[in-house]
Amino acid sequence: MHSSDPSALNPFRPYPPEDLADFWQAATAEAMAVPLEMHRSFRNEFDLPGFTVDTFSFRGVGGEVLYGWIAAPPHARGLPAFLWVPPYGRESLLPNEYGTRQGMVSLSLNFFGHDAFHQEGYRSERGYFAEGVGDPSTWVFRRMFQNAVIAVRLLQAQAEVDAERIGAMGMSQGAGMSIWLGAWCPIIRAVAADMPFLGAMSFALNRTSHRYPLKELIDYAENTPLGMEKLNYTLSYYDTINQASYCRVPTQVSLGEKDPAARPEAVEAIYNALPGEKRLIRYVWGHDWHPEMVHNNRDWLLGIR
Repeated sequence: MHSSDPSALNPFRPYPPEDLADFWQAATAEAMAVPLEMHRSFRNEFDLPGFTVDTFSFRGVGGEVLYGWIAAPPHARGLPAFLWVPPYGRESLLPNEYGTRQGMVSLSLNFFGHDAFHQEGYRSERGYFAEGVGDPSTWVFRRMFQNAVIAVRLLQAQAEVDAERIGAMGMSQGAGMSIWLGAWCPIIRAVAADMPFLGAMSFALNRTSHRYPLKELIDYAENTPLGMEKLNYTLSYYDTINQASYCRVPTQVSLGEKDPAARPEAVEAIYNALPGEKRLIRYVWGHDWHPEMVHNNRDWLLGIR
């Protein structure tokens, strides 16, 4: 274990810095104050039976133009809804059977300014894990979280949506960020987090081997003066174990018993840190979508009251 890592004695317990709440409350307040500027197509742009899928654009926290889609049953009004947060990568999630649910409205965004249906396989040279990681206030995930908060606000403003029944859902990166939203965004009433990322980072970084995209952080640490010290400091503000300890909305977490990325031990630690109503689902699965997520997550989010 690296001596600068505050979670070194037990990597599966929360180790939040004293000002973690101040840090995320300030980030959330900044995103909540951004004027909503949304341009929606109001025409079906994706072939998905049972849903009308519109695209939209909006201004992010830094003024950048971002794109996404919203899927709703025809003639919907006042339905429960969820933000569908993308996993790691620059591509857009598609409004498929995982990104939509019967009787619900869903919205997703592309964090990097690409179009609503942009598809792009992972390449390490296009990775962003280390972007700004030398300081908590500049790491790319702060801005991504803030833009997710704005997306939640946009979802809440739509006529199809019950403003009091909005959840967050995602896989891997999307699952971790959904827990962050459950901790800090007052609009979110429930979370469904499948195989959440960035949990127990001391455990993850001190393993003997790594694979991309996590290895992007190892590469940063090995090629930057005091790289591991800076990395551990920033991660203490983002580690999903620490975030989970502030997430008091009902939260369902799933783990893959064969998952090499979001390790079962780390996901269990995230689950254990949650202080409120919660449920843990185990899939005999790797780091990938599981068909049972469709009805399990729908049932959980429909419990929003």
